[in-house]
Amino acid sequence: MSQFRRHNRADLAEIAKLAMTDRGLEPEFPPAVQQQLVTISGPARETGPDIRDLTSLLWCSIDNDDSRDLDQLSVSEELPDGSTKLSVAIADVDALVRKGTAIDGHARANTTSVYTAARIFPMLPERLSTDLTSLNADQDRLAVVTEMIFDRDAALTSSTIYRAMVRNKSKLAYDSVAAWFEGKGDEPAAAKAVAGMDVQLRTQDVLAQKLRGRRHEQGALELETIQPKAVFDGDQVVDVRQEAHNRARQVIEDFMIATNGVTARFLAANGFAALRRVVRSPERWQRIVDVARELGEALPPEPDAKALENFLVKRRKADPLRFPDLSLVIVKLMGAGEYVVETPGGAPVGHFGLAVRDYTHSTAPNRRFPDLITSRLLKAALDGGPSPYSNGELEELAKHCTEQEDNANKVERQVRKSAAALLLESRVGQRFDAIVTGSSPKGVFVRILAPPVEGMLIRGAEGLKVGQRISVQLVGTNVERGFIDFVRLT
Repeated sequence: MSQFRRHNRADLAEIAKLAMTDRGLEPEFPPAVQQQLVTISGPARETGPDIRDLTSLLWCSIDNDDSRDLDQLSVSEELPDGSTKLSVAIADVDALVRKGTAIDGHARANTTSVYTAARIFPMLPERLSTDLTSLNADQDRLAVVTEMIFDRDAALTSSTIYRAMVRNKSKLAYDSVAAWFEGKGDEPAAAKAVAGMDVQLRTQDVLAQKLRGRRHEQGALELETIQPKAVFDGDQVVDVRQEAHNRARQVIEDFMIATNGVTARFLAANGFAALRRVVRSPERWQRIVDVARELGEALPPEPDAKALENFLVKRRKADPLRFPDLSLVIVKLMGAGEYVVETPGGAPVGHFGLAVRDYTHSTAPNRRFPDLITSRLLKAALDGGPSPYSNGELEELAKHCTEQEDNANKVERQVRKSAAALLLESRVGQRFDAIVTGSSPKGVFVRILAPPVEGMLIRGAEGLKVGQRISVQLVGTNVERGFIDFVRLT
């Protein structure tokens, strides 16, 4: 009998590389990228009357604990009339990664960084994305700044965009900031070390909550899908945990949505065609209506974001345990987001899930190619020059970026499944509490509660309904394919 060999991080990394290659993504940088990289001696340094010196402001970043590719900073100020000025600085990646260069070519090929449990496959070389173009703490960096004024009710009253030099005064993490916001932890040390940062963060939190409230009044959807993250101890997966969607994440989320809206309108006002990120009005709305009816709720016959949001809020309160599974059903029925080209004066498609009409991707140029494209468009508009991209080129890029982002998402999902199988491969025979999450021609699927992992029910599926709680036994795993098999216990 062959001896059981437990898989490890190296196996997952190899699975990730193969998955990327199979999906038309390049897992490694070509030699030309390395050749260009050695010619870059340091961060971009530009001066001129169009570049403001904002390094003295109380800029901060809030991101994941382990994030090193910092794309955005924020700073706010309460004005005498009760309004709030919010400035969001986005890394000027284009200052070092010029269009048509080898580094740009690799970024254009993949269009996104791919984040897997075993390894990150960055869109840009790490020397750039985590250092020379990253808005790291206590470093002067070039940025494109969106300055917005919101009244007491968080309605946008004015905005402007310009280039600036900025300096991150506090590198902060979501979980510790959220714990402090919610009175469950102390002020993070990186914030406490900077005089006035506590007031700064409280002001940002208040504004973000008002912005979120306004969007929900307009029908923005509050969904909660489960995205489990593998936890390693050395080379072994020791747990899979769900990342909490907390107040600090909401601050950044709402600020990025506001920034993306201003960016889209600025480019249109300056006569530029641009990439927009859209989620169309759901073609399968009737199926969403049917899902609501099965839960005893009525939705209108035509797509209505506000009615759908009210339904989701009600279901979250009524059944929080099953809400992530309902969210996933709604996400699938709404359809995937995509990139489209919108020209000035054209009818905008809009983003159904966010309940906004004007929306682009502009806030993550270190890790998303559409954002780097948008940055180049913004800088051209600010300079009064022509667009660096023809409409035909933008059309081609919109299609390519949509396809590659979808491929990257599939790679990340595949590796998450493999990581979950790796975690459970030594627990075959154990019993778990589970929820039936769905059925398809392939079979019936269940999610065990701890750890939050989904697998297939290969025996005992007869008569089960989605949402039903059952007991299951783990009977097999396949790390390479990401398969996890359960049988129902009576």
